[in-house]
Amino acid sequence: MRPAPVTAMNWEVVIGIETHAQLATRSKIFSGASTAFGAEPNTQASAVDIALPGVLPVLNRQAVELALRFGLAVGATINRRSVFARKNYFYPDLPKGYQISQYELPIVCGGEIRIAAGEGEKSIRLTRAHLEEDAGKSLHEDFHGMTGIDLNRAGTPLLEIVSEPDLRGAAEAVAYARALHSLVRWIGICDGNMQEGSFRCDANVSVRRSGAPLGTRCEIKNLNSFRFLEQAIAYEARRQVGVLEGGGQIEQETRLYDPAADETRPMRTKEDAQDYRYFPDPDLLPLQVSDADLERVRASLPELPAAMRGRFVSDYGLSAYDARTLTAERSLAEYYEAVARAARDRKAAASWVLGEVSARLNEAEATADLARVKPAELAALIDRVADGKINRATAKTLFDELWRTLRGSVQESVNVADWIDAEIARRDVGQISDAGEIEKLVDEVLAANAKSVEEFRAGKEKALNALVGQVMKASRGKANPAQANALLRRKLGV
Repeated sequence: MRPAPVTAMNWEVVIGIETHAQLATRSKIFSGASTAFGAEPNTQASAVDIALPGVLPVLNRQAVELALRFGLAVGATINRRSVFARKNYFYPDLPKGYQISQYELPIVCGGEIRIAAGEGEKSIRLTRAHLEEDAGKSLHEDFHGMTGIDLNRAGTPLLEIVSEPDLRGAAEAVAYARALHSLVRWIGICDGNMQEGSFRCDANVSVRRSGAPLGTRCEIKNLNSFRFLEQAIAYEARRQVGVLEGGGQIEQETRLYDPAADETRPMRTKEDAQDYRYFPDPDLLPLQVSDADLERVRASLPELPAAMRGRFVSDYGLSAYDARTLTAERSLAEYYEAVARAARDRKAAASWVLGEVSARLNEAEATADLARVKPAELAALIDRVADGKINRATAKTLFDELWRTLRGSVQESVNVADWIDAEIARRDVGQISDAGEIEKLVDEVLAANAKSVEEFRAGKEKALNALVGQVMKASRGKANPAQANALLRRKLGV
């Protein structure tokens, strides 16, 4: 029997998320071995990674700079002195018997991630973000009942980002994970590839009666998709409520989510910090961050999503929703801004980018920097609609042809603005905006569609759409639809 749904009036779901973001370095955090994905097992594991006697770790400077970028982006405190520690535990894929991490003195403390919540925003506090190395990977398939160990990932640089338990429910947790995912990609510290394990979430889930102290939490490990994160939290919350309402107690433990069965299952008893016997790593000096280091990293940061959202609203007149959607991904935001700067109608530019452009990118599973219609070319189409030379339907037809055909059949050096004008002339699809010509078409349509006229006057608003459609049909799609609509309303006494 599946757990019953959580009743929001009786129970509150409390969530904190630990995220492992693989830092975008070419080599590992303490060795020169490659971090490239997909190599044959154990071909990218150096003597340092597999802990051969006498080897010493050397800290990757770029990993430190990427961690600083994150700390600055979330408004955190940067600890000018941080310390690496040994986190001791014994798994087959951890060759040293300990993981090098940061414990008492992490490089980043505090900060916040803001998420959309209802009509506004909610601030999710961050506890810390610390540098550490990844472990290897246990492989259970195709080994005739045995387990293989691949140490290619051992030593891969990670930034573990820990939130406070500020999230309430699975939907907020997903909004937070998406916002964090967008940010680490935006500032260039992680590629965010969840299928390859570059961005993984562990969800700490507990439930409590409204106003009561925090309940006992269970940690759900290694959630590598937003859908699985949402489903796992929803199931775990129902499970815990069922246990408590049945008179039982929640045991602190680590659980795994099985997407096939849509349920969480026990993995092991949840460890506390003392179980790992942390102590400072004697092979690594404390990490010192200078003022010059920090200012150099600060100067390298791009404009952040929140600042760009505010500018899109104030400078371009966009709604808060459109601005947030456009800034969910950096290349899309930059594409829109390039269109907006080239086109006269910036709201129309947002409509095109969120509509036709995004639809094409989603079909191709591509980002906006790979868009086949360049910003200046889209701006040329938008301007011709604004000038009344073509209507939006014709512009969409030309956009589709640009995207699908033109790029594959002519040289990239083609002047697309000239091509658009030539196509308008060749196809005879220039928009009719002459008031006298449109009025003649409207009169003919009204005379031939008495039933629609009667229905509109009886209060059926949809009948007007039918009349506009007849005007467009009579003009072979060339009439200015806004003029046709206004003229119909005037002649119908509206």
